[in-house]
Amino acid sequence: MLFVTCDQWRGDCLSAAGHPTVRTPNVDALAREGVLFRRHFAGAAPCSPARACLYTGLYQMTNRVCRNGTPMDRRHWNVALAARAMGYDPTLFGYTDVAPDPRSHAPGDPVLRTYEGMLPGFTSRQLLPEHQRQWLSWLAARGVDASAGYPDIHRPAGSGHGEVTRAAPVYSSDETPTAFMAGEFIRWLGEQEAGRPWFAHLSFISPHPPFVVPAPFNDMYDPGDGPAFHRARRWKDEAKSHPWLAYELARQRKAKFLPGARGKVRDWSEHEFRTIRAIYYGMISEVDSQLGRIWTALRAAGAWESTVIVLTSDHAEMMGDHFMLGKGGYFDQSFHIPLIVRDPAAAKTAGTTVDRFTEAVDVAPTIVELAGGKSPPWLDGRSLVPFLRGAKTPHWRDCAHWEFDFRSVAKGEAEEHFGLRPQQCNLAVIRSERFKYVHFGGRLPPLLFDLTDDPGELRDRAADPLYRSTRLDFAERLLAWRAEHLDQSLALTELTGKGPVTFG
Repeated sequence: MLFVTCDQWRGDCLSAAGHPTVRTPNVDALAREGVLFRRHFAGAAPCSPARACLYTGLYQMTNRVCRNGTPMDRRHWNVALAARAMGYDPTLFGYTDVAPDPRSHAPGDPVLRTYEGMLPGFTSRQLLPEHQRQWLSWLAARGVDASAGYPDIHRPAGSGHGEVTRAAPVYSSDETPTAFMAGEFIRWLGEQEAGRPWFAHLSFISPHPPFVVPAPFNDMYDPGDGPAFHRARRWKDEAKSHPWLAYELARQRKAKFLPGARGKVRDWSEHEFRTIRAIYYGMISEVDSQLGRIWTALRAAGAWESTVIVLTSDHAEMMGDHFMLGKGGYFDQSFHIPLIVRDPAAAKTAGTTVDRFTEAVDVAPTIVELAGGKSPPWLDGRSLVPFLRGAKTPHWRDCAHWEFDFRSVAKGEAEEHFGLRPQQCNLAVIRSERFKYVHFGGRLPPLLFDLTDDPGELRDRAADPLYRSTRLDFAERLLAWRAEHLDQSLALTELTGKGPVTFG
């Protein structure tokens, strides 16, 4: 079993999904042997909340990982513990961004000083947290000057103070964090005993910012290529559409995405946004090239025909749409992510696509079933194996759902700005084929978009009398969704004369 996650990869940025510009030949090759889920959505953002949904099969409302740094409750089931219970030694390459439950550690334990903890159940073969020191040491051993450290190592060579440029960094395409991690996995793969089942999780940081990539990927895409941005004519028009959007546009800083840059993201020009997007496309192609290297290694090891591969992302990336970069909020661009599942035993469905709504919470139960196990009945996600087998899927969801918590407890910025308590700084989305409804906690107004005539989500219909019944319908559907997915971990168990019995 090979479980691959990338970080901040948009679901539309695959040539297999029909993107007019991005080229991903190795991902496309995987899709030809597997199933591509075209309408797959993250459950939350940023990294820790997104991965909590992915690893536990539980929505944010249940797992309660709200922000980077929110501890994951130790009671939760997860995909690594499930794999270990089935006899695997689930091995991690990269990171999981899971903050440990402080109740399980002494107050002075150093693991409580970072949110970049490891998901319980994994064995670490090669960690690569945000500081990337392991990779920097590897670069230095190869003769690369890595003294700048993170994040300055990712500045384009010879660049000034954060200007937008497609110049390459000091490291080569064979020396990226992705290449380093792929090499570590390939070396480990060569150590595995022939015929013995294994479970590996490869967690790549790219195409997460800083946005920089070595040659030839830095010049692979022309800034003039690519679709038009989904956004209003001016950022000020976007800001008028909703208080949260005005707040987010005001706080996004360029330095978060290009080291040394000054000012706010919204002030970059059309050409600068397009240049950054061309770099982002190049970063995707760089990841794709390393995936091709992994596919080759699996074939050389004689493992290709027996290895299930699951490829996805934690969340997506705004990439200039609505004058923003990064992730969060309610727009599709932040939450629509890739998912390809390749099961060698499912040749009948190889090369097919699924257009039903699927969600990050579905991934863990899918992996467990493909590995020969059974997930607990209280998970919010549902196994996607019926789609891989070409079976009928009655009563499948007709909407996607996600949540975003914008509290900033440590600084209290959001709470002070909106006059809300931390518990009120959240939103939930229900998105159907035609409509998208966004409900905010506290006193912030809701949003309603008619995606048929407004795919860019630019015209809020929530206050339009013609859409009043639609707004009510979707508010009720969102409430029903919440009621259905309240914590079921003990609600499905009953104590009887024969002892505890679990239903479902």
